[in-house]
Amino acid sequence: MMSKDIVLAFSGGLDTSFCIPYLQKQGWAVHTVFADTGGVDAEERAFIEARAKELKAATHVTVDGGPAIWNGFVKPFVWAGEGYQGQYPLLVSDRYLIVDAALRRCAELGTKAIAHGCTGMGNDQVRFDLAVKAQGDYEIVAPIREIQKEHTEVRAYEQKYLEDLGFGVRAKQKAYTINENLLGLTMSGGEIDRWQAPGEGAVGWCKPRSEWPSKPLRLKISFANGEAVALDGEKMPGHKMLAKLNGLLAQYGVGRGIYTGDTTIGLKGRIIFEAPGLTALLVAHRALEEAVLTKQQNRFKPDVARKWVELVYEGFFHDPLKTDLEAFLASSQATVNGDVTLETSGGIINAVAVESKHILNAKGATYAQAADWGVAEAEGFIKLFGMSSTLWAEVNRG
Repeated sequence: MMSKDIVLAFSGGLDTSFCIPYLQKQGWAVHTVFADTGGVDAEERAFIEARAKELKAATHVTVDGGPAIWNGFVKPFVWAGEGYQGQYPLLVSDRYLIVDAALRRCAELGTKAIAHGCTGMGNDQVRFDLAVKAQGDYEIVAPIREIQKEHTEVRAYEQKYLEDLGFGVRAKQKAYTINENLLGLTMSGGEIDRWQAPGEGAVGWCKPRSEWPSKPLRLKISFANGEAVALDGEKMPGHKMLAKLNGLLAQYGVGRGIYTGDTTIGLKGRIIFEAPGLTALLVAHRALEEAVLTKQQNRFKPDVARKWVELVYEGFFHDPLKTDLEAFLASSQATVNGDVTLETSGGIINAVAVESKHILNAKGATYAQAADWGVAEAEGFIKLFGMSSTLWAEVNRG
């Protein structure tokens, strides 16, 4: 007989709170898992644990998702060095690590049933379902999608459902939908969805220009095989470094942007995003790569990166092509070792110095300054390098 235990990826919000009694009514013993991927403080974490208990979850587990999000996403993402459609730094990729935490709990309980609170309107349902399907034969239950078949005002229905059972519903900011985790923050809704300028209330982590510190900030990030391993000479776990960079650089408004993306389900999605720490890592890593990789590596690698980013964005986190691409990315990082100094006065962060024993310096030449070849060699190179175009012009002139 099939186990009636089911694991629910739980955040304590309206959707996943609704899921507990809804699933219980269907005969499930609901075991909640909260994967803390860095978007909550200690008070909110305690609220989530208390909320699961209040809603009579069979068991509740809180998992520290910081190390997993660094190793599973941040490290290969920085190696890739590209945002989705050239901009968006994939800030919802913690969803895959949430799935992993829920599946580990399924294994502990001996169940093949998993539930989530994703709606039928967005991209997260695709990411969640595909990540589960790639890792085994599980029964996926999505209560919010189920009630959308019968109800148009879904959130109002969820709220009444909980209140009728005697459970309170927290009043939350309605103007914008805000998602936060260790990677950064995204914001949508209101005038953002209408392609208008964000209002004064569209405030996240990043300070406005009027509140930026007057003194520029300098940081030094050390890399080993393309992975950031130290900040200002202090070695620390990657997820802790990212959290520290977020705090420091948000004060200078670094990493905030607004863009319109082509979503997995085909709609246009317009959001504000803030990723102070990831932005710093990307800028520093690119500066080091530009100095130590060959021209051919620097030209080809963005093509691999764009495909990797598309796979992760669209839910193919466990597709074998992603693994193949990561093998190439890892191979490309063998000489990406050294220190990069970053500086910001606010808004933009620049790599102002690069130190590495792998910098491809020519001993007797400096670009546009000095050369260790003669004029005849330069002229011969130009003649051969441009031969095809020159011949075309000679044959077709006039």
